[in-house]
Amino acid sequence: MAKVAIIGAGAMGLAAAYHALEAGHEVTVYEADSVPGGMAAHLDLDGLSIERFYHFVCQADKPTFKLMERLGIGDKMRWTGTSMGYFVDGKMYRWGDPIALLTFPKIDWISKFRYGLQMFLATKRSDWSDLETISAKDWIEKGAGRRAYDVLWRRLFDLKFFEYADNVSAAWIWTRIKRVGTSRRSLMQEELGYIEGGSETLVTALVQAIEARGGVIKLATPAREVVVEDGKVTGVRTDGGIEPAEAVISTMPTPLVSSLVPALPDDWKAKYDAIVNIGVVCVLMRLKKSVTEHFWVNINDKAVEIPGIIQFSNLRPVADTVVYVPFYMPTTHPKFGRDDQAFIDESMACLKRLNPAIGDDDLKAWTVGRLRYAQPVCEPGFLAKIPPVQTPIRGLQICDTSFYYPEDRGISESARVAEEMAAAIPASISG
Repeated sequence: MAKVAIIGAGAMGLAAAYHALEAGHEVTVYEADSVPGGMAAHLDLDGLSIERFYHFVCQADKPTFKLMERLGIGDKMRWTGTSMGYFVDGKMYRWGDPIALLTFPKIDWISKFRYGLQMFLATKRSDWSDLETISAKDWIEKGAGRRAYDVLWRRLFDLKFFEYADNVSAAWIWTRIKRVGTSRRSLMQEELGYIEGGSETLVTALVQAIEARGGVIKLATPAREVVVEDGKVTGVRTDGGIEPAEAVISTMPTPLVSSLVPALPDDWKAKYDAIVNIGVVCVLMRLKKSVTEHFWVNINDKAVEIPGIIQFSNLRPVADTVVYVPFYMPTTHPKFGRDDQAFIDESMACLKRLNPAIGDDDLKAWTVGRLRYAQPVCEPGFLAKIPPVQTPIRGLQICDTSFYYPEDRGISESARVAEEMAAAIPASISG
């Protein structure tokens, strides 16, 4: 058995630590933040414990259910009938079922038929190889037509990916469509899940399981360097010095890998550096009034430069109304550097546009979360850009959310990949 260091206490790092301990390894987790959980961590919003960044569960998230069962919290899954809205040109429309599509007035009948057929076939498809080298824009326009793309998709891509909007992989968007599209009670009713108590329930269970098995989680302890000698891992350097390790699993964002592992060959560093990420500024608000009956609202409105909002309280029952307003963008965008109040003001203007009954006095509490590396940009052909998880350095595995491709970021993929990396520790050390 090996002495294992895991860098990052997000869902993937914690799950990897749990599985490594189950396999008999000695494990230490290093986390720069003062709390575990990463994007799944909670905060206190005026007395309400809530995720910093929104999470929901789909019926396809089997690795999540498997991990919860192993941790003894399988009974904490809850399911809710949810709905989606589409706010277009100043009006809210119901979305997400055949009748909603048929009654939607913003696209013609041919576009409706083509769009409906494309989305239906997307939920039935399992082979994505032919989507991997084409853009989402080209795939949607070929299937549903340009009118459907312009009305239903263009602004969503433009306001999330900006200069990368026309160069996002069709395989990546397909997995998002399929994951949500197959999470339904019926053709007419979407069904999404949440963990009772929020994602903190899972994070707490992982932390307790790790510590019960002798694992150590060092918070507020950023890893500065993976120390390598003679082509193999020998330790991790923190501000407190070098701590020995025979194996390292890094879950840090790929843009940080080159500085974390200076011993990597230059061609490998170039692979990590070539993976582009965009950031997010996520506004979380607690309100006196409901904004919408829908869980998720997409927005295509010239007066709103926000592609969508999530009324989380329509999924997980919590006190008051809780709304997330995510602003995804490249960190080079001038907007990313604005102060928190500017994002609050823009978010409130958006909510008032969606529902004129909302007023400034309805805002009870708010917070703003920021991440510089929130979403990998997966362009056509992205699969070929992803390095192997096992690096040329013996004992060193590296993985972040970009390795989930074509799946998007999520706890389920974190759980799946974490188990695989823990199982590969012996082979990683032996080389």
